[in-house]
Amino acid sequence: MKIISGSAHRTLSERIASNLETQLADVTVTAFPDGETFVQINENIRGEAVFLIQPTCPPSNQNLMELLIMVDAARRASADRITAVIPFFGYARQDRKDEPRVPITAKLVANLLGASGVDRVLTMDLHAAQIQGFFDIPVDHLYAKPVLVNYLRSKGVGADGDLMVVSPDVGGVKVARSYAQALNAGLAIVTKHRISATEVEPMHLIGEVKGKDVVLVDDMTETAGTLCSASAILKENGARRIFACVSHAVLGDLGRERIDNSAIEEVITTDSVPQASGEKVHACSIAPLLSNAIRRIHENTSVSSLFEV
Repeated sequence: MKIISGSAHRTLSERIASNLETQLADVTVTAFPDGETFVQINENIRGEAVFLIQPTCPPSNQNLMELLIMVDAARRASADRITAVIPFFGYARQDRKDEPRVPITAKLVANLLGASGVDRVLTMDLHAAQIQGFFDIPVDHLYAKPVLVNYLRSKGVGADGDLMVVSPDVGGVKVARSYAQALNAGLAIVTKHRISATEVEPMHLIGEVKGKDVVLVDDMTETAGTLCSASAILKENGARRIFACVSHAVLGDLGRERIDNSAIEEVITTDSVPQASGEKVHACSIAPLLSNAIRRIHENTSVSSLFEV
């Protein structure tokens, strides 16, 4: 087994390799003066099972292209089996035609990965679980819920029984319900209207949160507009303490500023992307989860037990 890291999130790759008690393979990833990516694998991988670790987070196009080039390099070096480990799958929100003459880019990315020579994809918390069906190769889809729920329990959140899990939009109700069941909590929903890519206008709250701790649950956030708008309406309705559980915190300066100025006490996320940082942001490592999945894939054993909290 060879673990190869791209340049998108080498820290996570090193943590995964450490959990697997191995070293990252020696790989050179550089760019020519014109911006073209060059990859060279500096050790023999003939007949090896290769795991390429590369979240396609910003800069998304650069990281995706680098992943495809690494796959081609591994295939031409006669790797036995190539698994693309993509903790954060970029372009996942472009999963349907919701307007005339727009692409379904998530399907295009799935096609590119298959055509480049990937044999299997390992990813976590896709924006829409149906994206697994865009691939013609096996997809192992992990969930951050066990990691995030265990952290909430360690903090004693909801230990007194007064806890509500809130979905910041109707589309996330199914995921929020699974968190509510794991935390033995109630469920509420904030309905919203999206004004633009960076702005949302909350409409109203469905459920009772007065005097209760609240956990907002979402799959990803970039500008934190949804989370912060939802936290404001929750505070207006008497919520006590507000936490947010987000699988992928692809935060920029705007997102961090909004979180710092919001009613949210802490954003609990994973280290799936290097952008998951900030004064109110706590990133739980998913390296043990991913390394366990990699080991099971390599040994051809089941990964379904990793879904359990």
